[in-house]
Amino acid sequence: MNILFFCLSFSTKTSKNFYEDLLREFQKQGNSVYVACANEKRSKEKDGIEDLVGINVLRIRTGNITGTRSLIEKGISTITVDYLFRKNVLKYWGNLKFDLILYPTPPITLANAVAKIKRKTGAKTYLLLKDIFPQNAIDLGMLKKTGIKGFIYKYFKIKEKKLYLESDYIGCMSPANVKYVLEHNNYLDSKRVEVCPNCEKPLMIKFDEVQLNNIREKYNLPTNKKIFVYGGNLGKPQGIEFFLKCLEVTKVEKNAYMLIVGGGSESSKIEKFIVSNKIDNAKILNELPKDDYEMLVYACDVGLVFLDYRFTIPNFPSRILSYMQAGKPVIVATDPNTDMGDIVEKNGFGWKCLSNDSDKFLVCVKKALESDVVKMGQIGRKYLEENYDSKNGFEIIMNHFKK
Repeated sequence: MNILFFCLSFSTKTSKNFYEDLLREFQKQGNSVYVACANEKRSKEKDGIEDLVGINVLRIRTGNITGTRSLIEKGISTITVDYLFRKNVLKYWGNLKFDLILYPTPPITLANAVAKIKRKTGAKTYLLLKDIFPQNAIDLGMLKKTGIKGFIYKYFKIKEKKLYLESDYIGCMSPANVKYVLEHNNYLDSKRVEVCPNCEKPLMIKFDEVQLNNIREKYNLPTNKKIFVYGGNLGKPQGIEFFLKCLEVTKVEKNAYMLIVGGGSESSKIEKFIVSNKIDNAKILNELPKDDYEMLVYACDVGLVFLDYRFTIPNFPSRILSYMQAGKPVIVATDPNTDMGDIVEKNGFGWKCLSNDSDKFLVCVKKALESDVVKMGQIGRKYLEENYDSKNGFEIIMNHFKK
C-alpha cells in the first residue's frame, strides 16, 4: 500500500517527530510511506523531497503557523496551507496511486487537499483527531461566537465540518473524545468514529544510579527529596494560574520538590512567582538539551500534567507518554471533561484532581510521597506497552482494510 501522511511538521535527520513511530510501523509492515509536511518560513530545512531512512518526505514552504505570536500571520498561513499542500503533492507525486491518506489536526484546513487526492486516487481517508478546533480557542477565550471573532469562529467551523465529512474514519484520543465528537456533530455516523490514541514505540532506556545522581547535581536538584516534574509548554492551555496555586500550597511539603522544565508565554511569570513567594522547593529550567531532559525525567519520581479548567473538550496530553516511558507515575490535573485522570487512577499508575482544586492537588502530592512510586511507575510503563504502542495505532487503522 501507498500511504500519504499530511502534517505541519515531521522528523529531520537530527530530530524525531511524534508521528514517526506510527509511520515506521506502516513501513515495517511493507507499506510505502509518503509524508507531506509544512516547511515554515522561519525553518532552515530545505524545500523539496528527501529520503528519511525509507520514508519519502516532501517539505512544502508555508508561512509561519506554529511558534508565531501574530494571530494574523498564523491565520493566513493556516488557511493557505490547504492550497499549498494540494498543489505540491500533485506536482511531485501526482502519478502515484495512494491507498490511504492519514492526517492529524491541527490544521483543520486541509479538507480540499484531502478531497482532491481522495477523488483522484480512490484512497481511504483517516483523520487523527488530536485538536478539536475552533472549540478549544473558544474555551480559552481566544475566539468568540459573536462579533468579528465570531466570523472567524464560523469560518473554521465550516472547515471543521468539511474535514470531518471528507474523512472515512475519525480516530479520537480517548473514549471521552469519541463521546464529545458524536454529541456535537450529529451528522457523523458513529461507526466512523473510534478510539485511536496517541502512541509511540516504547524504548528500553537504562540509566544507572550514578548517571541519575549526576544529572540531579548538574541542575542543582536535591537528591534526598521526591521530585515532581512538569516538562513541556507553559502557555494558556496549561492553566498557569492554577499551576501557581499548586506551587504555593505544596511549599509546606519539605519532602517534595517541584521541577518545571520548558518555555512558553507564561514561563517568566512562573519564575517571578517562585522568587517573590520565596518558594524554596521549586525551580524552573528553560528548555534543556534533549538528552539532558530525557535523563532528568528518569531521575525524577512523579510526572505532572496540567490542563486549563475551562476546556469543554476532552484532551490527551501527549507528555504523559514520556512519563510512562520513563516508568513514572503521574498526577493529572485537568478540566472535568478530560478522562486521562480516570484512566491513570483506575489503572493504578497515578492520581487525578480537577484543575481548580489546589487542595486536592496537595492531597495527590501527599499520596505520592507515601506511595511506592517505583512500583506504580512500572504499572504505567506496562500500560504504555499494552495500550499506547505504535503497533496498536497501526492495527486500529489497518483493521478497516481487512476483508
